[in-house]
Amino acid sequence: MTSYGSSSAASSGSRTNGLAIASLCCGIIGLFFLNIVLGPLAIVFGAVARRQAAVKSGDGMAKAGIVLGVVAIVLWLVLLAVAASSGGFSWYVGG
Repeated sequence: MTSYGSSSAASSGSRTNGLAIASLCCGIIGLFFLNIVLGPLAIVFGAVARRQAAVKSGDGMAKAGIVLGVVAIVLWLVLLAVAASSGGFSWYVGG
């Protein structure tokens, strides 16, 4: 019998891997902000989470985080190439 406020699913021990969740979050946020930082983090967290997939669940989230991390890095490279071909970055100082 379970006590008030706890469920049998939470006490069974089948928890999602925290690194898989971190990989997915870094991949999603990396598409919009800080691509060059969060993209590699998503890939690394996803790779470590996939190695731990036998112990904890979350293999699908880890794969998705790796894919989104790669997409974030490719997006950053495309934006860098577009900026370089259009004359680079220039700062306007009013005057």
